[in-house]
Amino acid sequence: MRRILIGITLAALAVPVLLAQGRGPAPPTGPAPKLANGNPDFSGVWQGGGPVGDLAQGMPKGEPIPLNAEGQRVMASRQSKDDPEANCLPTGVPRTAPYPWRMLQTPTHVFILFEGNIHSYRQIFIDGRKHPVDPDPTWYGHSIGHYEGNTLVVDTIGFNDRFWFDFRGHPHTEKLHTVERYTRKDLGTITVETTIDDPGYYTKPFTVTFTGRLRPGEELMEYICQENEQDAAHVKGPAGTP
Repeated sequence: MRRILIGITLAALAVPVLLAQGRGPAPPTGPAPKLANGNPDFSGVWQGGGPVGDLAQGMPKGEPIPLNAEGQRVMASRQSKDDPEANCLPTGVPRTAPYPWRMLQTPTHVFILFEGNIHSYRQIFIDGRKHPVDPDPTWYGHSIGHYEGNTLVVDTIGFNDRFWFDFRGHPHTEKLHTVERYTRKDLGTITVETTIDDPGYYTKPFTVTFTGRLRPGEELMEYICQENEQDAAHVKGPAGTP
């Protein structure tokens, strides 16, 4: 077996630290590939690319996350045991689980497949359609995308308010609107720049940037989060503490 699945709470804390310290496998080097039509090719299994433990890690150095007073109150009230990701629910946007994910591209759609939690996926329409006027609130929202040179730009609305941005519990409301910019900088590296606009809990829009690494030769494993899940019942303390 190529990797061992550890408890979700422990993984949420350990994996980003290991990657940040460079202790994960080195990504391959070389130029970023392109599809036959000239668009960037994002295919492959990736790790990282979004917040796991702390959304603030993606902020420009020295800039705080612009939570308003109500957002601060909600975040301070959260308990680690209530983290939706720790309870086998989807991570939403821009958070990623500490497990690999794969991107698939077609002429009309881009799909992101997640190994973690419930084997969920995101569906991004790139066929020119617009957002619905009144979308039903969902975990991943309604996403439409287009290419700008070497970047895939994804605009998403229609989120529910149930997922957390990170293990620390940064909140959002159903007013959340995100714009993600996926750029494959080279063969082994992808940057994901996400602008978050939620006037419900934040004083202004802000942008976080995270980096993903290509995991060549790997495939997504079957991971059923609720199968023999024993972590969440033992998690205690304010959000962000194991």
